[in-house]
Order: sequence, then structure tokens, then C-alpha cells
Amino acid sequence: MKLPAIFRFLCLGCFGIGLTLPSAAQNGPKPKLVVQIVISQMRYDYLQRFYDNFSQSGFRTFLDEGVTYTNAYYNYMLTNTEAGLATLSTGTSPAQHGVIAPSWIDFTTGNRINLIEDRQVKGLDCEEGAGCYSPINLTAATLGDRLKESDPASKVISIALSPSSAIVSGGSSADVYWCYTDHGTWVSSSFYFPELPAWVKQYNSEKHYTNFLDRNWEPSRPFDSYHNTDRSVIDFVTEKKFRLKEFFKNLFTASDPNDERFDVEALQYSPFGNSMVTHFARQAFISETLGKDEHTDLLTICYDTPRYVSEHFGPRSIELEDMYYKLDAEIGEMIQFIFSQVKPEETIIVLTSDHGTSDTFREPSRIPMGQFNADQFKMIMNGFLSAQYEPGNWIIDYMDRQLYLNREMIYKYGFDLAEVQTRAANFALQFRGVSAAMTSSSMQSGYFGKGYAEKMQNSFYPKRSGDVTINLMPGWIELREGVVSMSGSLYEYDTHVPLMWLGGGIGKNQIDRTVSLSDVAPTLARIMQIPVPNASTGNAMEEIVR
Repeated sequence: MKLPAIFRFLCLGCFGIGLTLPSAAQNGPKPKLVVQIVISQMRYDYLQRFYDNFSQSGFRTFLDEGVTYTNAYYNYMLTNTEAGLATLSTGTSPAQHGVIAPSWIDFTTGNRINLIEDRQVKGLDCEEGAGCYSPINLTAATLGDRLKESDPASKVISIALSPSSAIVSGGSSADVYWCYTDHGTWVSSSFYFPELPAWVKQYNSEKHYTNFLDRNWEPSRPFDSYHNTDRSVIDFVTEKKFRLKEFFKNLFTASDPNDERFDVEALQYSPFGNSMVTHFARQAFISETLGKDEHTDLLTICYDTPRYVSEHFGPRSIELEDMYYKLDAEIGEMIQFIFSQVKPEETIIVLTSDHGTSDTFREPSRIPMGQFNADQFKMIMNGFLSAQYEPGNWIIDYMDRQLYLNREMIYKYGFDLAEVQTRAANFALQFRGVSAAMTSSSMQSGYFGKGYAEKMQNSFYPKRSGDVTINLMPGWIELREGVVSMSGSLYEYDTHVPLMWLGGGIGKNQIDRTVSLSDVAPTLARIMQIPVPNASTGNAMEEIVR
């Protein structure tokens, strides 16, 4: 039966409204400012362990007033800083964005490739040959790249002590700054600027880093109020407080203790490293007038110092706990500062971490743990392959749980690459501390949908990954001088990190469902109403975007 014209018109009109409603909702008000705070090597359990000693204005602001995801995980094995920051900025895993580690081996030349080293650019206001960094080896667009592409009038700024942290977070289109610790100044490279902005030059000329030199690292609380018990440089006797110069002499014995540049480098291993980042970030906020117009601005702040403190003192140290209390106060001040400049409902702040870390290595310990000697592993593996095939140099290098074989030698003798890899992987399982070993051939040709193999495959990038990737047993770390805790595994302590949102009318909520850190970038892209980064595989978090 044919409907009367008026009914056909009403039906079509209702259908049209249904189609346009989602689009209209998507075109609601955008935030004027998005701030990402990344605290390197922060485990999720720190929020629980230190909660009662946190102030009301720092981490608790997120926990009490924002949205907290209690089960946010990285879904891959090689949990290092560069991989984590790339995942946050691109919305995908290392298998897609290609950032597997700070460096890797080029199979065609046998040379080591650094992720950000670029001799075609020069460091700005650095000594000759220093600061030559760019996103030369990044293969996927970042959230900041997408924002600048969508709205060139938007400002995108990335700040970190480490050049790799700043560059990986910012990508190719951001204004990227890192600390040149030789001089205590904030710099960039000619890839990003023809010269440093005037406000940065002025800031550097004021030598703010000198305010932190030779300061005492004084404990924030009475001794019996700390949850951790290990300590080495913090003393609770007044005349024995920690001083940077003495600490530096012990930590960097090869350096000249009378040279001020080494004192500046030592700041990174103390709470004052965080203070340097916070102070410069506030100046960038003011100088660039962020969040003052209708063009959404993006500011990423990476705190690298927590990683340095954790690696050197361990997650069970008073030094680490005290550093977090001081950082908590700074974050509280930063939140108040941001909300005084831009209305809370017009601002989105997300706080997370690039990865967690293992428990402190102790020798001896009742808890199973150990140290994996990589140099010994390479030497014994080379002897094994020489006995199996032909005498020679079979191992090019080992780095970040990956073994790189001499493919030129394999092809020269006509051996099958997959077979050599398999024999090496099987032999690797004989070493103490190794729990799993997978070859690049198996990860390239097969699909692993669950378990440890899935996480190892999610870290695999064919052009850069080693011939054999190993995972160490729980509690095991690689043997490195001065390092008692390390990331780089697929276990809970490395993959489970905080993820908290604040502002933008998001409200208060605790979400217990499991989410991936790959979801952060597409969520922010939806909020900013821009396309997701081009390699993104994550999903927008409905609790945030709705």
C-alpha cells in the first residue's frame, strides 16, 4: 500500500534527523587545551601504596574528581620508554608504529641505528655536534601531527628532559624541547626551528637550573611515615642530608666533579629534575599563551626523572617514594595553574605512564629474581653457533632482549635463516633467567592471538626487530652497573600503569574494565574532533568521549 505524501515526508524527515544527530553531537564544543602528563616508569600500584601520603591537590585530584581506569595495560612485551611514548602518541603498538627500542641493527649494513640521531640537522644553542636529533626514524603520525594538519593555528608543544622522550611524544609537527644537561639549558634542533624562540633564549639566559645546584634532598615526611624501607642517599639526621655534588661523585666517577655540567646532569637523578621540567613547562604555557583561543592546543609534559630514580634506587626505596611526594605537590600546583589560565570545562588533562618496572633486585633474596648477563649470553651463543655451523662471528649485537645474528655470514655459507634462528632460540632457553624465546621468522609468518606470544608479536617490527627475542623470568633484569630495577617484560609490573582523566566536564568515575594504552590517542582525537593518527588501532574510550 502506498503511503500518503505527508507520511512519506515525515518518515524521510525523521530518518534524516537520525542520520545527523551523531554528527551534531560530534561537532559540540572542543576543548581549548589538552595536556598530557607522562610519568616515566610509574607503576599502577604506586597510587595505592602511597595514597595516604599524597596531598589533596595532586594525584588525589585525579582519583577523587576525575575518571580513573584501574586496569590500563600495554599489550606488548618490549616495555621501554620510547615504545611506550610512541604508543601513547600514535594509538597503536610497536608492531605498527615501529618504535621497538632506542636503537636497533640495520640488517643491510650491520650498523646500529639510533631512533632520533640525525646528522643532517644541528642542535640549536648546543656545542658542535651535540643535539643533532629529529624524528627521522618515526614511521607513524602522532596525535600532534594530526592536530597541526587539521588546524595549523593550533599550538603543539612537547617537553621532556630526554630528547627521545620529547621527540617521540611530539612527532614531526610539534614545537619540541629537551634539556641540554651540559649547560642546563632547554634546546631543540634545526628540524623544528631555524633558531630557538626568543622566550626560550631569554629563559636560558636566566640560568634557572642554578637554583637547584647543591641543594639538599630533604625528606618530605618523618621516617616512620614512609611505606618503603630501602634508602641510600636520604638521611634523617640533619647534618647528613643528601647533597648533589657528593651523590654525583659516587654515581659518575668517570666525570670531573669540579665541572658544573656534571652537577646539572646529576639533577636528573633527584626530585629537582622534575622541578626543572615543571618550571620550563609553566614558562612555555605563559609564553605561548596556550588555551586562549578557539584553536585547540596540545601540551605534552614527560617526566623522565622517575625512571632514573627508580632504576638507580629501586621501587622499594625511600628515595623513590619521597620523589613521588614532591612530584605530587608539583602536579597539584600545575593543575591549579592550568585551571587558573583556562577554565576546567575547556581543558582536558590526562595522566599516565610509558611503562612500569620490576621490583628492586636484591642479592640474595627469598623471592625468585636474578640478573641476566647479556655479554656472557652473546659470547656463549656465538660459541654454540660456531660449533653448530662454521667458526666465526655469528652475533652482531644484543640489545633490549633482542639478539641480532650475522645474516651476511648466514647467507654467505648458504644456511637457512629460519633454521639458524630456531637453533639459537632453542639454545637461548637453556640460559638461566630466560622464560621464552621467539624467532623473527615465526613472528613474521604466524599469528599468535593470546598469551605471551601475542605480546611478543605485538612488539615485533620486521625491519628492526632482532632475529631472536627473549623474555626473562619474573623478577629478572639485565645486568647493568648502577641499575637495580628495569622495565622490558610482559609482566603485570611492567605493563600495568595509571590512566587518569580530569576536566572537560568528564566528571568523576572509576572504570574497572581492561583498556589498552593504545586507546588514549584515538580518545583524544575524538575529543579534539580531528582524524586519528594514521596508524592507530586503538578504540576511543566511551566513558570519556560520550
